[in-house]
Amino acid sequence: MGIIKKFLTWKKNRENPLYEIDDWNEIVYDRDDLQIDDKSQREDYIKGCLEQIAEASKELETLQFEYNMVTSHLKDMEEIEVLPEEEKELLRECAKKIEHLEKQQSGYKSRKTRMDESKYRQMERMEEEVQEGCKKLNDAEEYQDLIKRDLRRLDAEKQAYLYRRRELVHVLEDTRAMAIVCSTAVVVCILALMVMQFGFEINAKLGYLAAAALGALAITLIFVKHNNAISELSRVEKGISRLIQLQNTVKIRYVNNTNLLDYLYLKYNVSSAGELSEHWKQYITEKEEREKYKQAEKELDRHQQDLLHELRRYQVKDPMVWLHQIPALLDKKEMVEIRHNLIIRRQSLRRRMDYNKEVIAAKAQAEIKDLVEKYPRYAREILDIVDDYEKDFS
Repeated sequence: MGIIKKFLTWKKNRENPLYEIDDWNEIVYDRDDLQIDDKSQREDYIKGCLEQIAEASKELETLQFEYNMVTSHLKDMEEIEVLPEEEKELLRECAKKIEHLEKQQSGYKSRKTRMDESKYRQMERMEEEVQEGCKKLNDAEEYQDLIKRDLRRLDAEKQAYLYRRRELVHVLEDTRAMAIVCSTAVVVCILALMVMQFGFEINAKLGYLAAAALGALAITLIFVKHNNAISELSRVEKGISRLIQLQNTVKIRYVNNTNLLDYLYLKYNVSSAGELSEHWKQYITEKEEREKYKQAEKELDRHQQDLLHELRRYQVKDPMVWLHQIPALLDKKEMVEIRHNLIIRRQSLRRRMDYNKEVIAAKAQAEIKDLVEKYPRYAREILDIVDDYEKDFS
């Protein structure tokens, strides 16, 4: 079973103004302006729902990888915490020696350009992914601005369409009223002419012809204007339906990109890509200075190898991480803080996974099911569209 079918059978187990954010987070399925009997509109609507499910599945794959990595770190932490006390003491002894040797680097500590220790530790833990993180943040922030511009443009375009629709409705009402007025006026004129002809014996032949000609001309003009308004109203309603589908697609991208930015800011403990880039530059300079000291401290390397050896014996999957988390082996509070940060990251990932599973996919699924149930005459066609889309997606 493909990814989209899995979703279709799934069951529920920075910038102002603020009103934009509340509105853009909401996925709306509005069929008021959908002409369900129009095959083209019907197919576009179903494909729009399927594209939302496909995008949710793609996002979920990325989230699942990150989620597994964070979970692995948490499991390593649990493995260490359940060790017997004597084995924990052995780890603490190795950690103390490493910490002591690191503190002996007094030359580093006296430097005025020294980077904050906690920030250095953070950057060190994430060294292999910071550059990619900088690119991700830059891309996400640029994409966020682009999405906001698109949403504002779509909002403005939709409002223009809605305004035009109101105008056309008024035109239709006015033309109907004008037709009644013109018809009444023609009848009144004819009656007046008849009174003049038969009551006062006045020759009203030209009057009849003038009344009929003027009436016909007025009715024709009103009829043409009325028909033009109907045709334009149909085009406007199709445009509104198309804009709603586009807004839904862009809103999904906005929510996912906003969640991605929030997660990356949380993960790297920054408020912008520029801040992370600056920290990265500071870290590179800092690392070069530290390496000078580490080259002369072979003993430090030996004790680090001892610690890695012990961690591997205890089935820790990623022991290298603990070389950058020595304080956590010595201080329970530090261990709790790291775990807390990992848990928050995992919760953030889980919320994003749940959103894609239970909001985007579930709503799109429910919308397709509801269409099948409400319009059984199109059920076979809708299911065929789903099957064709699934084949293309696979």
